[in-house]
Amino acid sequence: MVNWRFYNESLVRRGQVMLDFDAIDGWEDELEKMNDGKKGAQYHYPDSFVQLLGHMRAYFHLPYRQTEGVVKAHAQKKVPSIPDYSTLCRRVNKLDIKINERLGNDIIIALDSTGIKVANRGEWIRDKWHVRRGYLKIHVAVDIKKKKIISLVVTSEEVHDGRVLKKLVDHASENNDVKRVIADGAYDSKKNFRYLADNDIQAAIKVKRNSSGKAMGCYPRKTAVLQQLSDFDKWKRSVSYGYRWIVESVFSAIKRTFGEYVMARKYPNMVKEMFLKVSMYNMFVGMKL
Repeated sequence: MVNWRFYNESLVRRGQVMLDFDAIDGWEDELEKMNDGKKGAQYHYPDSFVQLLGHMRAYFHLPYRQTEGVVKAHAQKKVPSIPDYSTLCRRVNKLDIKINERLGNDIIIALDSTGIKVANRGEWIRDKWHVRRGYLKIHVAVDIKKKKIISLVVTSEEVHDGRVLKKLVDHASENNDVKRVIADGAYDSKKNFRYLADNDIQAAIKVKRNSSGKAMGCYPRKTAVLQQLSDFDKWKRSVSYGYRWIVESVFSAIKRTFGEYVMARKYPNMVKEMFLKVSMYNMFVGMKL
């Protein structure tokens, strides 16, 4: 049963967090640690403050100049100094944003990917001038219980989903004990089944319809093929395959909240922007727990 009063309050709290400049109370202490032993010019703005502005910019879809204006209007008297837009751009894109959620033991994760537009340009312009900007792919591992993203990989559109499974699971396993991986047929390969079996992780991966029941050098995949060919519905229930829909709901939430595109122009900055958005999504989800 959903506690709608608590849920609505958490949504209101999201807006408050975006302009909560009290988060930089340790300004001087953080700067002292950042500048300790640093060669060259000293830092003037702590990373926590820069990350707050980066989150605010991503949430409200603001260019850097407007972000500077918002901070001047709302935090002129709360912070020692305010970075100009060029400094803000440079510092945001140098932040070390990590997705390292710790959720515990025996967690079940679902894997999938989705496309993110690289520019918010209209379809008419692309059709008229035959401009194809392509898109990013974000590959995620989502905990099906808490709906948090515990692993993220950003690639170009050419990278196949199956090639990213090992990297996603490796990163998810750094701080968690992964019990099972749920994924669709895009992740079906002997290499992935063998990798999961070697790490004592149950593979709930849908195999291709024309799969052979022979081992072909991979017994873990053979077992999955035989189970699915024998009674697919029974196999789905046994591994909770239906929970794969949670990844789709996570993608929907991210795109509705932050948009279906990235504002950055350079590829490294696009990757940084997606890590900022995903870290903020996890923060929002944590408010409801």
